[in-house]
Amino acid sequence: MIEISGVSKRFNGWSAVSDLDLEVAEGELAVLVGTSGSGKSTTLKMLNRLIEPDCGVIRIAGRDIRSQPPEILRRHIGYAIQSVGLFPHWTVEQNIAAVPQLLKWPQARIRARVEELLEVLQLPARQFRQRYPHQLSGGQQQRVGVARALAADPDVLLMDEPFGALDPVTRATLQQELARIQQLFGKTVILVTHDIDEALLLGQRIVVMDQGRIVQQGGARDILLTPANGFVREFFNPAEVGVRLLGLVRVEERMRRGEHADGAAIRADSTLREALSVFITRKVPALPVEDGQGARLGALRFDDLLGARA
Repeated sequence: MIEISGVSKRFNGWSAVSDLDLEVAEGELAVLVGTSGSGKSTTLKMLNRLIEPDCGVIRIAGRDIRSQPPEILRRHIGYAIQSVGLFPHWTVEQNIAAVPQLLKWPQARIRARVEELLEVLQLPARQFRQRYPHQLSGGQQQRVGVARALAADPDVLLMDEPFGALDPVTRATLQQELARIQQLFGKTVILVTHDIDEALLLGQRIVVMDQGRIVQQGGARDILLTPANGFVREFFNPAEVGVRLLGLVRVEERMRRGEHADGAAIRADSTLREALSVFITRKVPALPVEDGQGARLGALRFDDLLGARA
């Protein structure tokens, strides 16, 4: 779906991206991580030609992105950023409809698409469509920004630190929403973030960048357990690797079905990292587990965090 071949970019003698090769498969959610200045955002901006590469080729769906004017290319690529950038004097509906209007969709189709996306992002259309950005919370504005990026049903969604300015609770909610939307619509997504836990939570593939180059890419577990070099090892902080590995496993994968435990239950879709926190807080050997409707499923023992069950 996305092919980056031999791409480089320099600014005033400084190499922001150097001979970059990267492929992102159709329907994949890839996350670019690295320290500030590693080339993550520059790479993302070259994909929709906000920045032009000095050399190399970028193809989307087999087509060189330079084969069409930038403004036409951008109508087919969703783009969501931290600052959101909603038009302040336009309603929520008008903001979301911006690209479909440029593409001359019929008004009935535009209205249906706006309503669909507002419902998907848990902003009921009847309540929110006529509001203005200043009437929304930061999290609501970010949801509208994501809806606008998805409005024209693009095959590719680019996201540059989209949740960076949000409080932890809102951020966690929108991370879950992004994962749900990506699965629901099957979009090809490239997300740039400096938040390691966000990358591990969302990334089907993690791409680690340093000084404009890719130093390692792969699944979260592989990168945590077999870092390619000292930079990757230190970036993911050896002291945090254990709890981050627990964050990759759901309780339902380790729980003992049908077994009983006393006390308030944890949900089966919680991570083992979340379960560890509950174990430490309650100081109990086992936790009851329930599904999303509150039905008891079984129990999780502390030893199960280590996969110690025979």
